[in-house]
This record gives sequence, C-alpha cells and structure tokens, in this order.
Amino acid sequence: MRSLLLVGSGGFLGAVGRYALGGFVHRALPAVAFPIGTLAVNVLGCLAIGALGGLADARQILGPGTRLFLLIGVLGGFTTFSSFSYETLALARDGEFLRSGINVLASVTFCLLAVWLGHQLGSSR
Repeated sequence: MRSLLLVGSGGFLGAVGRYALGGFVHRALPAVAFPIGTLAVNVLGCLAIGALGGLADARQILGPGTRLFLLIGVLGGFTTFSSFSYETLALARDGEFLRSGINVLASVTFCLLAVWLGHQLGSSR
C-alpha cells in the first residue's frame, strides 16, 4: 500500500508539472506550429530521469521509496517517455543492443498504430 501511495502522489505531481510546463511553453511560443510543449516536457523528463538514475546508480543515494516516488511517480507522471528512454538506455548499457533497438522500433510502431486504431474506433459512427 505504501508503494502505491508513493507512486500515486508522485504521479499527481508529475502530471500537474507536465500540464503546467507544456502550457507555459505553448503560451511562450505561440507561433511555433509544432508540439513544442510536449517536446520540452519529454526532453526535460529524460534529462531528469537520467540525472537521478545516474546519481542513484553511482552514489546509492536514493532509497527504494524515494526511487518509487521520484522515478516512477513524479517522472513517470511527468512523461512516460522518460521511463521508456531510461529503460532503453539500460538495455544498451547492459550490451543488449538488439533488445534496445527492438524496444525503440516496437514502441514507436505499436504505439503509433494503437493511437491510429483508437482514433479510428473513437471517431467511427
């Protein structure tokens, strides 16, 4: 139960942060015809999870509860792309280059197909 509360409360903070930062970027750059807010959130989330994950691995400074709250909760709520990127990097660092590549290809392909299919199902009459 404690783990669920840590992840859930962190996820709430991450989701609110994503909404706030994405909206701020879109308002600051209204002429950009590109999802720049989402890109900013994804890049910042990836930088943060890389930095925190690196600190946790190198210095053992994050306990299990803190990792759940920050990495899975806050950053997972902020952007799941950061989790995807961190896990893909972990595979590559472990020498699992084929699995790393498959993860990228499968995630992008299947997720785009799923969005397309969901859109088709949701917009059909």
